[in-house]
Amino acid sequence: MSQYQRLLLITDRTLYHSPALLRAVSLAKACNATLDVRAFIEPAPIIHLWEERVDESVYQDYLSRYRHWLVEEIQRLGGTALKVSVELVFTTHPLLDILRTVADLNPDLVIKDVKLEPLLKRVFITPLDCQLLRECATPLHLVSEARYGLPHRVVAAVDPFDPDTQISGLNDTIIQCAYALALQCDAPLHLLYAYDLSPAFNGDAPLVMGGWSVDFVEELRQSLHQAFVSLADRYGVPPERRHFVMGQPVPVIQEFVEQYLADVVVMGTVHRVGFDRLVGSNTERALYSVPGSILAIRQPPASIDG
Repeated sequence: MSQYQRLLLITDRTLYHSPALLRAVSLAKACNATLDVRAFIEPAPIIHLWEERVDESVYQDYLSRYRHWLVEEIQRLGGTALKVSVELVFTTHPLLDILRTVADLNPDLVIKDVKLEPLLKRVFITPLDCQLLRECATPLHLVSEARYGLPHRVVAAVDPFDPDTQISGLNDTIIQCAYALALQCDAPLHLLYAYDLSPAFNGDAPLVMGGWSVDFVEELRQSLHQAFVSLADRYGVPPERRHFVMGQPVPVIQEFVEQYLADVVVMGTVHRVGFDRLVGSNTERALYSVPGSILAIRQPPASIDG
């Protein structure tokens, strides 16, 4: 059975040989899914400034050239057998229009190229990709490179010891989405837990001779490992595909992807407010440092009783 019935590709003409386009067409062919292609672009330039209107012939030429490019690229990658719809959306507020399109089409997966932004610019302006990570409720596949059309190795990055992920069931959602992708692509699924002990050293843990108790550290590590093993057992992940690695999440994930040539890392995004929102999540930081691509799963909204 196909894991995806409808895919939404957000494309950009400036990205020739787009990795996201390759991934979207390959998945659509494998799933026999409908592929909706949407290009969110700035309005056609005003030709007669004194009349504040667009020259109709220039406007139509602008549309025609963009659509022709899209159709050519899709046919080059997937032939004519795909069920494809192509539309151009003029917008000055791409985030709002993308979210509106996602709500209207209700796709199983949103696919988009990663647009690399300079670090200094990211300090002052939140990039569109990061905004989508925070706001898009549908699984979001952000592709920076695609060695293959279909992924050959999928990694689910989990944190079974984080109260937020346990309460919301985010870990389960991450693994289920990763498994669905791996199954559709006939790819192995790996489970990765990058555990970081440093947050536990907050002054409340027992001290021995001015240093940390070796027994305490080992007990903590064992409790983290047991939580990871229990999660892996629940989903039947074989021992050789379980990776329990000490270190901060983003550097560990980056090294793992490079070592194992992983094509997709499935990660969760947690709703944040205040300073945490400004700092950003591990998923946002991984977006610009982890090669390949990320499939971001948003934390389910908390239920409100009463």
